[in-house]
Amino acid sequence: MASSTKTLLPLSLLFTLLALSQATYPNFILTLVNNCPYTIWPAIQPNAGHPVLERGGFTLHSLTHRSFPAPTAHWSGRVWARTGCTYEHGKFYCATGDCGGRIECDGLGGAPPATLAQFVLHHGHADFSTYSVSLVDGFNIPLTVTPHEGKGVCPVVGCKENLSESCPAVLQFKSHGGHGSVVGCKSACEAFKTDEFCCRNHYNSPQTCKPSSYSQFFKHACPATITYAHDSPSLMHECSSPRELKVIFCH
Repeated sequence: MASSTKTLLPLSLLFTLLALSQATYPNFILTLVNNCPYTIWPAIQPNAGHPVLERGGFTLHSLTHRSFPAPTAHWSGRVWARTGCTYEHGKFYCATGDCGGRIECDGLGGAPPATLAQFVLHHGHADFSTYSVSLVDGFNIPLTVTPHEGKGVCPVVGCKENLSESCPAVLQFKSHGGHGSVVGCKSACEAFKTDEFCCRNHYNSPQTCKPSSYSQFFKHACPATITYAHDSPSLMHECSSPRELKVIFCH
C-alpha cells in the first residue's frame, strides 16, 4: 500500500503541473504593450457573437505589458487605448476612447477619435490571423501590430507618428470640451458628418466612397493603415498560426 501511494502522488502532481503549464503558456497569446510615458487604459470590443476578452478593458501603466490567451476558435474584434482617464465627481472618464465611463468596457465601443487595431483570428484553410490598424475613426495614439512566429506573410502594420501634433486645425480634438490641449485627430466623417466623408447612403460603395484630402493626410503619415471606409491597406498579408500578436502603443 505504501508503494502504491508513493506512485500515485508524483503522477497527480505531474498532471497538475501539466495543467498549470497549459494554462500559463497557451498556444496563441495576445499581448498589449504600453511604451508611452504615461498610463493608458486599453479596451477590447468583440464583434457581434464573439466573447469579450479581459472584461473589455483595464489599466496599463507606462512601460508595462499584459499578455492573455487568444481565443481558441474564430474571433473578431478591435483593440484601442483610452487616454487621459480620471475619476471626477465619483465617475470614471477618459479624454479619448471612452466607453461609457467604465474601466471594463464589457463589449462597449469607444468614442472617436481612436486609433483601432482590428483582428480576425482563426479563419481560412491555414488558421490565418488577419490584422490591421484603422484611422477611419480618427487618431488618438500611435500603435502597431507585430506578429511573432507566424508562417507566410506577417508584416508589422500601424501608425508610429503622433498625428495629434500635425493634425489639421479643422480635425483637432481637444480635451476639456474643446478648451484644452489637442489629444486626438478626428476623421473627416466625425468633423463634418456628411454622407460623402462618412461613405453613407449614395457614397457607400467602393465606386463612390473616395479618399479625401483629410484621409490622405492620415495615409501620407501612416501608409500601413486604413484611412476611410473603403480604403485598402497598403500591406496585404496571410499570416498563418502566429504564436503571438502584439499591440504596441507608442511604438
